[in-house]
Amino acid sequence: MQLDQHRAGEALIVTPLEDRLDARVATDFKERMTELIASGHAKIVLDLSKVEFIDSSGLGAIVSSLKRMGGRGELVVCGLQETTMTLFKLTRMDRVFQIFDSEQQAVSALGGERG
Repeated sequence: MQLDQHRAGEALIVTPLEDRLDARVATDFKERMTELIASGHAKIVLDLSKVEFIDSSGLGAIVSSLKRMGGRGELVVCGLQETTMTLFKLTRMDRVFQIFDSEQQAVSALGGERG
């Protein structure tokens, strides 16, 4: 799975470049996120603006990434499309994750400046 990464202040912006976060790519996504967290990134913005579909495996991989932070950092989500936002609401993940409309709002919420 291809992930675009760039820094904005103290935050690392991670953008999956696939339009589906499903069983086919969920394991790879989870491994890549684990590597980023293990390498010391404590503030991560997951930009899902290019993702049009998430299944239970994909959602599980996102939740696993949050758990991997272990309270030592923050993982927030931004850019959800209508279909993916519906999934987050149906599964009540909108109560688990901080969700922002834009990358800029997410970075500001993490205390970093857009850069």
